[in-house]
Amino acid sequence: MNIASFIEHTNLSPTLTIGSIDKLVDEARVHGFLGVCVPPFWVKRAQREIGKEKILLVTVAGFPLGYSMTETKLDEINRAIDNGADEIDVVWNITSFKTGIPWTKIELARCSKLAHDNQKILKVIIETAYLSDPEVEKACKLCADAGADFVKTSTGFAPSGATEERIELMKRSLPATVGIKASGGIKTYEQALAMIHAGALRIGTSSGVSIVENSHPKIH
Repeated sequence: MNIASFIEHTNLSPTLTIGSIDKLVDEARVHGFLGVCVPPFWVKRAQREIGKEKILLVTVAGFPLGYSMTETKLDEINRAIDNGADEIDVVWNITSFKTGIPWTKIELARCSKLAHDNQKILKVIIETAYLSDPEVEKACKLCADAGADFVKTSTGFAPSGATEERIELMKRSLPATVGIKASGGIKTYEQALAMIHAGALRIGTSSGVSIVENSHPKIH
């Protein structure tokens, strides 16, 4: 298996610098990663570095807590698209979801429409660390109904990240047309492989280089 083709090579560190962005793109080029995921501020720079390479440019909106106003998220998505992003990973409104108000779905539908009107992909981060199994099932249905292209496990900023069990639950809860992105705490080749076998189509990780390097048997 070519595991690099599943990986969105990610750096969303609060202390990254311009050099970190250039390095991320360079590593994606060298190792054949599917894409890079960068903060909104650095999308334009990353696009310039990617040039004509076939590397997907992913960024985030409503990140990392998800309770910003819908209009703010829509503005972030708009600006990301203008700056060259191919895909947007938006953090849904967990507080709205747990309150049980319909706005959660309305917001996601508006985000999906904006992305799709611009021929872009929308992934929704549901932050599984804060959800029970029944809530994960309900969240997946809600995201699918609202037009999400992918549902993503985690921001990487919560107490825990992706697990095989949660990926399997999401797989059972989603229609075949909606993909799963596993992210949060995926640091080894074995972990990444387990997530793919459980049903993930994408792996979001800042450990892409070591995962790929450890996917090949060492020759002594």
